[in-house]
Amino acid sequence: MITPAGQECRFYYADFHRGRSHQECRLIGKNPDSDPWEPSLCARCPVPAILRANASPYLALEGRVVRRFPFRKRVEVYAVCTRHLIEIEDPYRGCPRCAAERPGVSEILGPPEAE
Repeated sequence: MITPAGQECRFYYADFHRGRSHQECRLIGKNPDSDPWEPSLCARCPVPAILRANASPYLALEGRVVRRFPFRKRVEVYAVCTRHLIEIEDPYRGCPRCAAERPGVSEILGPPEAE
């Protein structure tokens, strides 16, 4: 669904049918440790860019709203590979183990460096 910021995000939901006015982020709404979500957070949310950059079916995201400054809120994202059960450092790039298992990666990136 299209967010208020104009980006496609599978976690955003809005219902304005027949006078309803309901908006929610289904990624952040499930997290009890998060501050309340607001539609204005969609403008700076990294989740739509992560979903565009990484289409892995094994990518699991968890998000929460945190307060950095007294009046500034932002969305923090935690990513995990459900296939290898490891935390992903850079969710834009994805799981390094999944990338190493893909055929043809060694031809593009070269052989792995010996330590």
